[in-house]
Amino acid sequence: MSQFTVVYDANIFYPAPIRDLLLRLAATRLFRARWTAQIRDEWVRNLLANRSDLSPERIKRTADLIDSNIHDCLVEGYEHLIPCIGGMPDKDDRHVLAAAMKCGAELIVTFNLKDFPNSALAEYGVEAIHPDDFIADLLDLDTSACIQAVREMRASLKNPPKTQDEFLATLLKQRLPQTVSRLEKLKLAF
Repeated sequence: MSQFTVVYDANIFYPAPIRDLLLRLAATRLFRARWTAQIRDEWVRNLLANRSDLSPERIKRTADLIDSNIHDCLVEGYEHLIPCIGGMPDKDDRHVLAAAMKCGAELIVTFNLKDFPNSALAEYGVEAIHPDDFIADLLDLDTSACIQAVREMRASLKNPPKTQDEFLATLLKQRLPQTVSRLEKLKLAF
């Protein structure tokens, strides 16, 4: 397993397609994906607030399955670092940076780049990266491992199944234009 470590921010866990893709990529072991119970609770809370059709029990089960299937994903013992962190636009996001510092993560994968400016993170040896840039970098690093993850994700979509074009359209809706562009060139592979 790679020692390259990233922290997933809460916003990559919801909606489900981006969560599914990033978790399947984590399973490739090209990197170590980490998060905290606080990050998990945040995405669960936001999902339940926006999706009244989902039961809290079902979402808790999903969160527990995720935590149990990604080896050593939960970062603990980072809380004492939070008060030491300055320069963040949103103080409520300091816990994510504290978790990254605690586990030695090089990157925070987030859609919320404005709340994680690299000028504030540089002091701590961490960078923020958009999920689309992160996935594009992974595709460059190991195309075959990433294509296998994409293939497995698409194959798991059974109700209803998705054609390649429908699948790519779903990813495009997740704000992943670079990823979609690269996958379009590799359609024969998945």
